[in-house]
Amino acid sequence: MKLKKRKIKYAAIFFICWFALMTVLVDGVLKFQSLVDYFGSYALVEVSLLLMVILPTLAVYKSTKEK
Repeated sequence: MKLKKRKIKYAAIFFICWFALMTVLVDGVLKFQSLVDYFGSYALVEVSLLLMVILPTLAVYKSTKEK
């Protein structure tokens, strides 16, 4: 798979914005420890949060059209 500059740029911008939003949401609004208490597993919460950032970033990379 050949990487394209434009696709990487848009995916990186999306990643930074989405990561910042998720950080504010999880650390500020939902309180991370509350999520760990609710789901019962630190690893489960960490993996799900990572997937909620990485998978949409990959979708943006795949859906961005190259000129």
